[in-house]
Amino acid sequence: MWESIIPALALVLVFEGMLPFMSPEKWRQAMSQAAQLPDNVLRGMGFFSMLAGVVILYLAH
Repeated sequence: MWESIIPALALVLVFEGMLPFMSPEKWRQAMSQAAQLPDNVLRGMGFFSMLAGVVILYLAH
């Protein structure tokens, strides 16, 4: 199990770091706008992101 989780976490870090590395100004603007969103909108975005991840994992296996 750990042999799958650690590479998955590493890929998350790579993808999370790409935007601030390539375009820090636009990333900062996006984070500033996200900070202004209501909690329920952020929760919904998080839920659908997790759901998409689960569906992709299901389809990949």
